[in-house]
Amino acid sequence: MKMIKPFLIPKLLAFLLFPAFIFLNPIKSIAQFVKGADIGWLSQMEATGYKFYDSTGVQKECLQILKDAGINSIRLRVWVNPSNDKASGHCSKKEVAAMALRVKNLGMKLMINFHYSDSWADPAQQTKPAAWQNHTFSQLLTDVYNHTYEVLDTLKTLGVKPDWAQIGNEIPGGMLWPDGSTSNWGQLAQLLNKGYDATKAVDSSIKVIVHIDKGNDNGRFRYFFDKATSYNVRYDIIGASYYPYWLGSDYTATINDLGNNLNDMVSRYGKEVMVVEVGGDYTLVQNTFDMLVAVIKKVSAVPNHKGLGVMYWEPQGAKSWSGYQLSCWGSDGKPTKALYAFLTDPSLGINTIKNGTRFKIYPNPNFGGLLNVELTGMKGISTLQILDVNGKIVREKKLENQPSACLDVRQLHGVYLININNQEESISQKIFIN
Repeated sequence: MKMIKPFLIPKLLAFLLFPAFIFLNPIKSIAQFVKGADIGWLSQMEATGYKFYDSTGVQKECLQILKDAGINSIRLRVWVNPSNDKASGHCSKKEVAAMALRVKNLGMKLMINFHYSDSWADPAQQTKPAAWQNHTFSQLLTDVYNHTYEVLDTLKTLGVKPDWAQIGNEIPGGMLWPDGSTSNWGQLAQLLNKGYDATKAVDSSIKVIVHIDKGNDNGRFRYFFDKATSYNVRYDIIGASYYPYWLGSDYTATINDLGNNLNDMVSRYGKEVMVVEVGGDYTLVQNTFDMLVAVIKKVSAVPNHKGLGVMYWEPQGAKSWSGYQLSCWGSDGKPTKALYAFLTDPSLGINTIKNGTRFKIYPNPNFGGLLNVELTGMKGISTLQILDVNGKIVREKKLENQPSACLDVRQLHGVYLININNQEESISQKIFIN
């Protein structure tokens, strides 16, 4: 894609079809904040013939739809020797490697989530892989190290270096039961450290995540990570799940607890934090959208940029295929509006116009289809431009010592970039128009 300003390419996002409005957000914060999706079901969905469509009804590759909606990172679970069950199998090393290549080819970041099981591992079940069932604890340590190293080294050999490795999935009660249960923290710590060591042996820049559920429960997190500290567990990031649906209450009842807990984790343990799983009822589109915006805001508000980002668990996992209630995909094969919460600037929110000290941009209140631009104290010639996603100038106006101007945005539809260039200042903002 050829652009007038190539450095702006990563900032141009795809089209939104919301009810008619214009809103603007600054570009600078979008690329740094992790906006992710766990898509472990995707390869199976594709293999069974499931078709994905963007919000306009055009059939597209799912990863591209996610990227167009602001997703910049992907999480992939890996199981040791999984079955071929449609929903509870697959996710083998080979399948994960194939998907990881696709992820990296789209320029997205990658997290590998090690369950250390042949199927689901979560607070209710942490079943050892069948091949490890009769192994001694000493052998289990070797198993964890070798499996972790093999998966990550295979990816590295393919030219795909993950950005993060998660050692265990939702492990408030430990993993590889009973050997790695929290009833025996000494052994759990050794298993976690084997995963850490294997990760760093492949590449020391890969960050290691330790992950538990109920991200709003500060007592739960303090208990677990106090124990991890006392047993010298090595890790880089505290990962949290946050599912108001499973908590049995609206997000508004617990969202402040989530924010407070994340802040406490940073101050108490000196670690970065990330919400690595979140989701909402796909039928409650506006509520899920609002919940995601709220979570993004809470994570981005963690002091000193220690809140790394937010990942939706199986947003594309439509209930018609998976039976899962918490996707954000409709029965028509299209994403719901909830997915587009990831286009929110984490520091501002939706429908906010970010204005600089010397300029103001806002829709004309009297005449629909016009965009007002006010310049304060700018002298000389200013150039106003609107560019489309290919870098083509679709509107341009020159002002000489003029304090304000209007640009006609009628007939424009989708995502554009507005540039204001002056000898004293140059700014760019993206605009979504429908």
